Amino acid sequence: MIVQVIRKRIQLPKQIRVLRDYKGPLNRGDLMGHSKGHRKHIKTEKMKSLYSIKLFISLVLGFILNNDLIAQQFSGVDQNPLDIVYYRSDLEETPQIKVVYGRPNAKGKQVFGTQVPFGEIWNTGSNESTEVKFYCDVMFGNKFVKAGKYSLYAIPNKNYWIIILNGKTDTYGSQFYDPKYNVATIEVPAIKGKRLENFSIGFSSKNYGTQMILAWAETRVKIPLYTEERLITRI
Repeated sequence: MIVQVIRKRIQLPKQIRVLRDYKGPLNRGDLMGHSKGHRKHIKTEKMKSLYSIKLFISLVLGFILNNDLIAQQFSGVDQNPLDIVYYRSDLEETPQIKVVYGRPNAKGKQVFGTQVPFGEIWNTGSNESTEVKFYCDVMFGNKFVKAGKYSLYAIPNKNYWIIILNGKTDTYGSQFYDPKYNVATIEVPAIKGKRLENFSIGFSSKNYGTQMILAWAETRVKIPLYTEERLITRI
C-alpha cells in the first residue's frame, strides 16, 4: 500500500517511464533515444521550412525573369525594309552624303497618282521620314544648305515634283511635317524609266557630276547637288 501511494505522488522521468515498459535488452542509446528522436523531428521541420522558403524565392525569381523575357521579345522584320545609301566622290574617300530611307514595294501596281496621291506631301519612302545627312555645305538645286541632318519630303505631280529639305528630323510619316522648318524647296522634272518595284534612292555619276535619283515604279526624279569643294552635279 505504501509503495502504491509513492508511485502516485512521484512523476518518473520520461526516459525512465519508457524503460519501465521496455522488456528487451538495454543499452546506453536507449536512455537518449527519445530525446534524439525529438531533436531529429525538430531538425526535419526546420529543413522543410527552409526548403519551402527556397522554393518560394525560386518561383518569385522565375516569375520576374519570365516577365523580363516577355518584355524583351522582338518584333518581326518590317515589310518595308530600311536602307542606307552613301555618296562618295571615290570609294576610298569619306562620304559626302548619307540617305536613310524606307523602301516600300509597289506590288505590281501603279504608285503615283494612286498609292501616293498627286499634289500631297509624301515622306519620300515609308515609315519614318527619309533622312539626309550632308557632311559638308551643299547647294541643293539653287539653294545653299549647311552641313547637317535633314528630312527629305516630296510633293509628287505627274510631270514634276517639289522636293523639300526640312530641319525637323526623327519624325514618322508625313503627318508630322511642319513647313515652318523648311530649309530648301526646289522643283525638278519627273521622267519615265524602267519599272522598279521597291522605292530606291541612289546617285548617278556622269562626266559632269552626280545626281541623287529617286526611283519607284516607272518614275524617276533627279535632284541636282553642288559642294563648295568641287562640282558634284549639274543639271
